[in-house]
Amino acid sequence: MVMARTTGAFYVMGGVLGLILTAVAPGDEGNRPLVGSAAFVALLLGLSLLIWGPRMQHAAHHVYVGIATVLVTIAVHWFPNTVGAISLAAFYVFVACDAAIFFAWRWLGVHLAFAIVCCLWVVPSRGLPWWSGLIPAGITFGIGIVVGILTRMASDADIDVLTGLLNRRGFDRALNNAIGHATRTGQGLALVLVDLDRFQKINDHLGHRAGDAVLQRVADTWEKLLGPDQRLARYGGDAFALLLPNTTEQAAILLTEQLRAAVTTGCSAGVTSWQPGESGSLLVSRADVGLYRAKQAGRNRTVLESSRQLPLAVELREAIDRGTLDVQYQPIVSLSDGDTRAVGVEALLRWSSHAQPDVTTEGLIRVAEEYDLISDLDELVLRRACADAARLQETFAQLDLTLNVNVSGLELAESDYADRVSGILADTEWPADQLVLEVTESELAAESETAIANLHKLRERGVRIAIDDFGTGYSSLSRLATIPSDILKVDQSFVAAIRSDSPAPPLLGVIAALSKSLDLQVIAEGVETEYQAAVLTELGFALAQGYHYSDSHPVSELINDLNEHHGLVGASVDREPSANGWIPVENPLDGGLGGAQD
Repeated sequence: MVMARTTGAFYVMGGVLGLILTAVAPGDEGNRPLVGSAAFVALLLGLSLLIWGPRMQHAAHHVYVGIATVLVTIAVHWFPNTVGAISLAAFYVFVACDAAIFFAWRWLGVHLAFAIVCCLWVVPSRGLPWWSGLIPAGITFGIGIVVGILTRMASDADIDVLTGLLNRRGFDRALNNAIGHATRTGQGLALVLVDLDRFQKINDHLGHRAGDAVLQRVADTWEKLLGPDQRLARYGGDAFALLLPNTTEQAAILLTEQLRAAVTTGCSAGVTSWQPGESGSLLVSRADVGLYRAKQAGRNRTVLESSRQLPLAVELREAIDRGTLDVQYQPIVSLSDGDTRAVGVEALLRWSSHAQPDVTTEGLIRVAEEYDLISDLDELVLRRACADAARLQETFAQLDLTLNVNVSGLELAESDYADRVSGILADTEWPADQLVLEVTESELAAESETAIANLHKLRERGVRIAIDDFGTGYSSLSRLATIPSDILKVDQSFVAAIRSDSPAPPLLGVIAALSKSLDLQVIAEGVETEYQAAVLTELGFALAQGYHYSDSHPVSELINDLNEHHGLVGASVDREPSANGWIPVENPLDGGLGGAQD
């Protein structure tokens, strides 16, 4: 677009000046009509470039610059008087400037050589000495070289010295040009912001030279995976930006995952797409929100901050507003006395989507997080669970039940989360010491000072913290020391491995011993058979939950069930999982709201 407007402006200026000089210049030499026609053709070509030039291929501009040299040569040769002809030779400078700004050195040399040869021939052709063309030819050459150097110096200001990629200034310029092109053509445009995880540790422990080497290696690796029209930039520090013309959000996510898989360094990414009328700064800020969410959700992942709301997100938003989401409860039982008495319940979200019936629970929470619904969803579940638990506790005062509710990693990273939980407890009159918030390790960035501070505040106010899905993903002794916690919930995959034809997984015994050493309670998730329950009891596990004891129920049904069995669950009846069409939300929610229990 810039090339077309610049070349078109040169043409229009040359055409207008040529017409004026042809009309007012005295003399009867040469061929005045021919010169006027050349000027008029230049004017028409200039207007065509201004109108259609942005849609032309880059190679077409070489033709326009070459034609400009020919038209100037015709005008100089046939101008009505010699003085005016020498003046018109200054138009070769337009050719030199245009070629120097937009063409590579090789093509600049070709256009300069053609213009200089024409100048050296045509000026003496007016009956002047052979050396008369040296001055305009020399000026043309000098200006072409100087403008070429200055243009490349300005271009280098858009390049990151370390990686050879565009820098932030160059990327912003490319983004604005891409938005202009997308506006004219109606094509899509996607943007990705990528940040290397824990890059500061590389600089701190190995030095800045090692950090620079990592940045160079990442840049080289990613450039090889991109197409010619896809622009990668080092946006600043350890952040990269990727501009993807004519690309959908899903295609951008797929490409981003390929880039992340191609390097050994963990990285987080935010993806978004452009909508007509949006500015470049708005597009970047939305991608940055996606990047922030990726980091707060545990790093080393890609998060879509979509510019368009999916029907599922719209439906979920309406369900939250209307309060039509169900919260059900699965008992947590005590194994210590052998009577499987209920000592707590876990809140589980139940919801069936009409827009996308086959949506997974992981996909549901991802939509809630991407469309900024997770805060309202978390609050709805916690508030209703506390109110239902108060009703349950009132009915069974002798049970002293605890209420377990999962918390989203994104919510925990909000500075006012602890205060919001306290407010809900005050409104519902549910005791803080009977609330257990379950945190999935992979959803909690241990380096997040805000998240850790919220956990400390909650514990100081009496709320207990459980580490969910313990034994998988990010589990480590160092994280146990970092994350304030009171309870471990053993991942159901360990319980599922308990079979009558093989020994119990050794790690279960290790976890049981570890919990005693650290004075932590342990809950075994996913208990489905009597044999699993017996093995867990023998290993010393005191608490468990699963379909062997009870399915999840609405609070009224759970009250009836507990009344019928006098506070006991299971009643020696094995209960198998039932497919009833709802979406379970806990474990697969990974930091969502309740458990897709076992």
